[in-house]
Amino acid sequence: MPFSSLIFTAASCSWRNCVESSSLSSAGTSARDFRLFWWANATDALGTQASGVVLPLLLLSLGHSAQTAGLVAGLSLAAGILLGPLAAVPADRGARKTIMFWSAVVSALAMGSVALVLALGHLTLAHLLGAVLVERFATATHDAASRGTVALVCSPDDQPRAVARLAAADQGALILGPALGGAAYQLSRALPFLADALSYAVAACCVRGMRAELKAAEQPHGGGLLREAAAGLRLVRRQPLLRLVLVWIALVNGVAVALYYAAVFALERSGSGALPMGVVLAVSGAAGLAGSLAAPRVAVRVGAARVLVGVTWLLVPLTAGLATAAGPWTYGLLLGTVCLLVPLPAVVLQARALLVTHPSVQARVG
Repeated sequence: MPFSSLIFTAASCSWRNCVESSSLSSAGTSARDFRLFWWANATDALGTQASGVVLPLLLLSLGHSAQTAGLVAGLSLAAGILLGPLAAVPADRGARKTIMFWSAVVSALAMGSVALVLALGHLTLAHLLGAVLVERFATATHDAASRGTVALVCSPDDQPRAVARLAAADQGALILGPALGGAAYQLSRALPFLADALSYAVAACCVRGMRAELKAAEQPHGGGLLREAAAGLRLVRRQPLLRLVLVWIALVNGVAVALYYAAVFALERSGSGALPMGVVLAVSGAAGLAGSLAAPRVAVRVGAARVLVGVTWLLVPLTAGLATAAGPWTYGLLLGTVCLLVPLPAVVLQARALLVTHPSVQARVG
């Protein structure tokens, strides 16, 4: 049997053992809770994309350099990376719902303060940087806490569809968010940040409305915050499937992001104009949305292992083609194909990872 098939078979066996040895089955499938969770993530992502696309424009309009915009983006990214693993520990200990709610509230207040002060005409770089860092800290905390939610509100059979719908919501936000943010910015510089604040408020209300407590079965504590934060890494080291998920998704996503920005910069340098660039990005986002929605059905018909191997090999010539492409139509076709294919194994891998990871450590595994 191929190694990839062995991995996927082991995943199913691990989940059956997990279900038999825990009380998670009592949670059952909660369609209402998942709908609320989906809306929380979808509105959050939409607001984040709307404000994120205009943040560099705001900094430039306030008289700051492009380097300052890059510094703000870099600091906010680093803040999220550093805090996420530490926030995952209390989430796995049972505070998942509380953390998700209050992190959304804090993010709403941070972005709301930017919108208010900007509307009054008194926004400073210190205020903006502080608000962005607070928002990134809170968002990283929310993301870490939310990772085990699907396993707690969906049965194993429903989890692939749930992961696909969440991925589709993210892709939809990538399509709609920048357009809405740009249009709102033309009306008022404060409007995208107000929309982001409202999206966080909606997310907080959705989380608060979930009936499930989102608490996994108790597991022994590992002795100390740092040691417990590293529990996810230890589990990844022991599980072949989790190592595969980590390496594949990190590598492919890194290449996809690099190709995405390379295409944008190449189109800008070629003088193609804003319309062709917008079409290329819209096609890519729509292809990613279609791939995310189709992933569960494709995996059932073709087989998860075949999807993974087939897409991985197909990405090699597509990547080479993008590296040497010229013209918006070529970029649109190749980048759209990449964005269509990548979610097919990515959604399957994420769903399979849920099957071998007990919800009490899912926030730390990521």
